[in-house]
Parts: sequence; structure tokens; C-alpha cells
Amino acid sequence: MQKLIITAAVNGGITPRSKNGAVPYSPEEIAESVVQCWDAGASIAHIHARNAQGRPSYEQHVWGEIVERVRARCDIILNLSTSGLNLPHGAPEEQAWNHLVYQPEIASFNCGSVNHGDKPFINSPALAKKLAADLVRYQVQPEVEIYHSGVINEALTLFKQGFLKSPLIFAFAMGIHGGVTATCKNLLNLVDNLPENSIWSALGIGQDQLPVNMHTILLGGHVRTGLEDNIYYRKGELATGSAQLVARIVRLSRELGREIATPAEARELMGLPTGLSS
Repeated sequence: MQKLIITAAVNGGITPRSKNGAVPYSPEEIAESVVQCWDAGASIAHIHARNAQGRPSYEQHVWGEIVERVRARCDIILNLSTSGLNLPHGAPEEQAWNHLVYQPEIASFNCGSVNHGDKPFINSPALAKKLAADLVRYQVQPEVEIYHSGVINEALTLFKQGFLKSPLIFAFAMGIHGGVTATCKNLLNLVDNLPENSIWSALGIGQDQLPVNMHTILLGGHVRTGLEDNIYYRKGELATGSAQLVARIVRLSRELGREIATPAEARELMGLPTGLSS
């Protein structure tokens, strides 16, 4: 079985500090959280930009500062969100991925729609093709975000049309209200619908985070953990930060006999450029 690649989703674009004071907002805070997760064993950092009030930021210079601060301190793989869920009304779609100029190694790729709680998250085929073209332009690997099985079909259609290239990287987001529920049976079904030689990871929202992580470790996939998806360490106990959640996955995976991939090893497993400096 491959070594486990751990993605730390350190902040997201939704959860406020009023729910957990450890959620990082500023570029300095985000970079510090990422470095702590790297020290704990994460090889990928999934990041959203925030403004001083904690709301989602689509300002290119904010992204630039985050990238610069992280790269100055560690060799973790950067996975930046391209979600337009919270774009200001009337803003151009491509503003959601204006950070691609900084050439993160990975960026999220949304090619299917879902009801994200009470808010519809619309990702049309035209938008996906536009984003795919810019990912190619900036040499960034897409991570296809899967909210239900229909999105896999959307991604495979784009692959057949030449908009996506092999190896395909999928991330199953389970437990979002409106998407696939976080059960082991559903996870198995999603995995069974992937083409051969795909790379996949999974996440669970809230109380589903740890069970999904454990199922994924045993099934040979890779995991995502962190405050974006869950703010608790256990019921009634807030996590002290994303690094605490990463450290638990490292410990449990090793108990199960599966070692942890370093950033360099993760780059090799995912077909990303190697030999990058921090």
C-alpha cells in the first residue's frame, strides 16, 4: 500500500473564529498553521484566503503573501482553493483563481454542482473548461472535488474531451448537506467509479471527519483533515488547531501499519514536479 498523503485544510472560507478561535485569517496566521501541520506530518496544505474580518478574500495580493510566507518556511505542497462559492456579486468567474499566477502545485477543480447547505454551488461545464484551460496555462495540477457520483461522470467527460490529463486526482467531500452522505458504503461506491490509476483522497465534515479518514486509510486512499472540515478534536472538545488533527492521523495510520508520505514522496506519487525548493 502507498504511503499516506495527508492534506491539511487549515481554514476554509466559512468557519468563523466565533466557533473556534484557532481558525487562521491573516496570511501570517495561515502560514504559521501550515508550517505547524507540515511539522506534524502533512505533505499538502489546502488553503483559502481570508480578509481581516475572516470573510473569504479574492484579492490576488493576499494570495501572493500567503504563498510567499509558506514557501519561505517549508516544502509543503500548496493546494489553493478556486471555489467561487463566495465570490462578490458581479465579480468575474476567473477572479476565484487569480492566484494561479503564483503557480501552486495543485488547485481545487469544481466541475459539478451541489446544494452546499442552503446555498446552491453552481459549477457549469463552461466554467470548468475555462478553469481547466488556465490550470494548463500555469502548469497547475487539478484536484477534482467530488460531492456526489455525478461529478465523477462530469470529470471523465472533460478527460475524454482533453480538458483534463492523467493522472487524475480526485477528492471526495463527504457529509456536505446536499451531497453524498459520509458512509463507508458510499465511499466504496465512489472509489469503484474511478478509472484505473486514479489518485484519491476523502474528507468528512464535522463528526464524520475521523470515520471517513480511517475508512480511507484502510482502503488505500489519502486523507484530508483540518479546521476547514471539523473544529473539534472529540465531542465537546475544540481542536487546538489543524496540526493537532494531523498529528492524530499520523499516529493512527502508523498504528495501522501505514507510513506517512513526505512532501517529496507525495510529489512523486502524484506526478508533480520534484526538487522544488522551499
